[in-house]
Amino acid sequence: MNISIEKKLFSEAVHIVARFAEKKNSTLPALSSILIIAGDEGIKMRATNLETGIDLKLKGEVKNEGVVAIPATLLQQIASSLSYGGDITLEHIGDIISIKSGTGKSSIKTVAYDDFPSIPFPENPKNRIIISGVLLRTLFTSIASCASSSTIRPELSSIYLSIEGGILTAVATDSFRLAEKKVPLINKGIQGKFLIPAKNALDIAQALPDEDIIMSFDEHQCAFVSTFGMLVSRLTNAVYPDYRQIIPKESIVEAVVLRKDFETAIKQTTIFSDSFQKVNLSFDPKKNIIALFARNTEVGESVETLSAQVSGSPLDISFNHRYLSAILSLTGAESLSFLAAGIGRPLIIKGVGDTSLLYLVSPMNQ
Repeated sequence: MNISIEKKLFSEAVHIVARFAEKKNSTLPALSSILIIAGDEGIKMRATNLETGIDLKLKGEVKNEGVVAIPATLLQQIASSLSYGGDITLEHIGDIISIKSGTGKSSIKTVAYDDFPSIPFPENPKNRIIISGVLLRTLFTSIASCASSSTIRPELSSIYLSIEGGILTAVATDSFRLAEKKVPLINKGIQGKFLIPAKNALDIAQALPDEDIIMSFDEHQCAFVSTFGMLVSRLTNAVYPDYRQIIPKESIVEAVVLRKDFETAIKQTTIFSDSFQKVNLSFDPKKNIIALFARNTEVGESVETLSAQVSGSPLDISFNHRYLSAILSLTGAESLSFLAAGIGRPLIIKGVGDTSLLYLVSPMNQ
């Protein structure tokens, strides 16, 4: 194999693809490698850790066709050391690949590529939708943070995706808080639901292009295809809980507050939160205020009072401040709406004017 690629393009591609290689020491060295293929379809880079996989297309010149597997960590280090400008040349002879950049040259011992596993593709091409890469990236990166970091219950460490009536609904919960985000689709007739591991979704989000992509799925895997190539993730084989049952149907108090005021108040109050990260939220309909209170016996206490539109009954309820502040990364709305169903009941937070998002937080013991 003998190929030439623009250095900037090569470096960016290596860092994207390396994300999908196995990070741990593997009994199968091919899993910790990046496979470079030069042939009739041009130049491709592949990597997989058996959970996720990528097949990335690159622009470049193919002088001689061939296939080579190179340790991903080593290739990343080389890519990071490159100065942009000019091309990089890769020439494979025997079990050595020579990488030439400017006046420099590196010789690397390659990995046997015969053991490199194939990257599976969903078997049913009818289950597919078209969606903007930018939109899907934003959806994954925001929702994934609300999934559980523990793998004890794999369904909770996954993102639930449901396609129905031309709407893609994404849900993530760790049983303490829940985020639901809805996105309209071009395809109106497709229906389906599946679970994608949150960590896989985050890796895929980092590699998605801005352009429209085709997302297809079956019972075992989900693929994301565009002119850049293909990304694949294994799906979670589990049943997602009926999360709609925990969403309160009624509220005893509702309040609307400016986002910037709430953001400032939560930052100030959390300085004084205790080891349980507890912050008390008080709704006062008579004075039209929301008060945030935190006390730490070793530090002191703080009260932040916000002007708000409050209707209903007065209520004091406590939450983990991390879960309250998470709404700020989920919506860009200028005002936030709070709907509380009472003591011991979840709090619903929405962005005013943002009908796509519902965020729910469970209270702490008073």
